[in-house]
Amino acid sequence: MSSTTHNALQLGDTAPDFIAETTAGKISLYEWMGDSWCVFFSHPKDFTPVCTTELGYAAKSKAAFDNRHVKILALSVGSVESHKAWIPDINETQMTTVNFPIVGDPEGKLAQLYGMIHPNVSETFTVRTVFIIDPKKKIRLMMTYPQSTGRNFDEILRVIDSMQLTDKYKVATPANWKKGEDCIILPSLTDPDELKLHFPKEFNTLKPYLRITPQPDHKC
Repeated sequence: MSSTTHNALQLGDTAPDFIAETTAGKISLYEWMGDSWCVFFSHPKDFTPVCTTELGYAAKSKAAFDNRHVKILALSVGSVESHKAWIPDINETQMTTVNFPIVGDPEGKLAQLYGMIHPNVSETFTVRTVFIIDPKKKIRLMMTYPQSTGRNFDEILRVIDSMQLTDKYKVATPANWKKGEDCIILPSLTDPDELKLHFPKEFNTLKPYLRITPQPDHKC
């Protein structure tokens, strides 16, 4: 077992604030986020093939993130100068324009702060970690992919849709749910009057704990 001390961030923790140089200039995380959500993700190294496709796809997806009031922020243990030299390759090969900041972290301090380095994999390269941070600066999701597997940004958008919906309504989302599909009424909601108030449409009771309802804010 490695003797390296791991960062122990957990779901629901406050995301650590930081000030860093990026390809878009110096930013303070909290100030830069404002009242937006944030997808903060790391990639192992500049000028690598999987990372090139990931940052390209993230750039192509920016409008979808913007529509959800989500900002994108990337990081690797590399300098801003290296990031800037790499961006033309991303733009050319992925037929897009990188349109979000990439944090320079040549000493790996932010990667260590967020637990983005797995010492059993590498002492220097960041793994493919994703944090989703809400407007209250709380960590709502953490995912870590192996270096050889590119991330599914459509899944990240799907999870954001679920979290934004379930923050607003007394529902959960079932397996493989997508925006517009039926949801599950929270088991904690049992009072008949409350059920009528929150779910005026009919719902289907499969089991007392499993009640299916149309997505509350979905417009047919």
